Amino acid sequence: MFIDKTTLSDLSVFSPQDNASLFYLIDYTATAEGKSELMHMLHHPLTQKKHIVAVQEILNLIAKNIDQWPSEITNGTLLVIEKFYDDQPDPIPENISNLQAVFYKWLHPRDYALMLFSMKQLFYLIKGYEKIHAFFGPTILPAPLEEILCQSRKILADKSLADLIQKKSFNELNQREILQLGRMFHIDLVAEIRTLIKLYGKLDAWYAMAKANIQLKLNNPQFTQEATLIESVNLRHLLLENPVSYNINMNKASNFIFLTGANMAGKSTLIKAVGLAVYMAHLGMGVPAKEMKLSIFEGILSNINIADNISKGESYFFNEVKRIRQTIEKINDGRNWLVLIDELFKGTNIQDAMKCSTTVIRGLIKIKHCLFILSTHLYEIGDELKDLPTMDFKYFETALKDNDLYFSYQLKNGISQDRMGYLILQKEGVTALLEHLGK
Repeated sequence: MFIDKTTLSDLSVFSPQDNASLFYLIDYTATAEGKSELMHMLHHPLTQKKHIVAVQEILNLIAKNIDQWPSEITNGTLLVIEKFYDDQPDPIPENISNLQAVFYKWLHPRDYALMLFSMKQLFYLIKGYEKIHAFFGPTILPAPLEEILCQSRKILADKSLADLIQKKSFNELNQREILQLGRMFHIDLVAEIRTLIKLYGKLDAWYAMAKANIQLKLNNPQFTQEATLIESVNLRHLLLENPVSYNINMNKASNFIFLTGANMAGKSTLIKAVGLAVYMAHLGMGVPAKEMKLSIFEGILSNINIADNISKGESYFFNEVKRIRQTIEKINDGRNWLVLIDELFKGTNIQDAMKCSTTVIRGLIKIKHCLFILSTHLYEIGDELKDLPTMDFKYFETALKDNDLYFSYQLKNGISQDRMGYLILQKEGVTALLEHLGK
């Protein structure tokens, strides 16, 4: 699935303020390798239904017995092993005797101490994989998981590891065996151990996603062969503490939501909630909705937080136009895309903005294989768009109760008629301050 840096930022997948990002919410990884793999997965959402469903099945398998997930492999374990491979201990004889082992420990105390500590962590790595294999059992597994377990089983089946596999406790190893293992792991099995570390990164990332599904009360979406579809019940924005939920229905017959409402009424939140849920579905994760059915999308493109580029001398409006052009060029390929636009053409005067917005909307809505959600303060252009058969007009209502603004955050049919800007100015005392200036 195509998703660029702008859209990742708009949807708060990653954020400079960690606690305001999707990555922060779902990062239950135990290792740096797992964290790196999770970040890689978030940068590369999936594009084929079979791959998405496979990840869903893996996360369900882990979640079923998540309290029994093996804990032997830790971040410290992997860091010690990596340090072991970076160090160069004094050579160990190939067929070391018990006496030679005693002398090695006496003559090379630092190297032996490193060997002892490192072999203990390698022991935990091996035993951790044994427990992972037992965790998933002998049943038929999703292909990506089966491939990882096959690779790790093959490594553990190496005959040189037979004696180690049979040990139940690291304390059963004597000095000679520890040095033999240290030599073997440092010379003969470097690639294999690094493969185990790499594979564990993916397992750790899947564990984090499965844990997040549970902790965040996410539900698996259903993917359909029907083109250009999003149907959701009680969809909420995952990053809000007390979100209001929405029901969304979009398809070829209703492929463009024209969204209006006052500032702070919830327009941006809705747009981001839909985008984030569709994105998470393509990761193979659950979504923050009671139910969700959707098509496979080629990608998500957003136009939400456009900024000036002072170094290039580019204005806000120019960057808005560039983003719209890039979007049109991208989505005109006959495939499903989700396009999210928040307050189009804020960077120009209202007359220009109305004309430009109307032109863009009338052009975009011709692309029937895409779904669009566009929010705007330009309520007036709504009447000019009512002839478009697949346009769906929605709004968020705002009311003034006892001189206080009230936002219901409930999505309604139609075009908003709220004019709350001046009321907010009054409520915050700005008009009163202005009246007393110069007195």
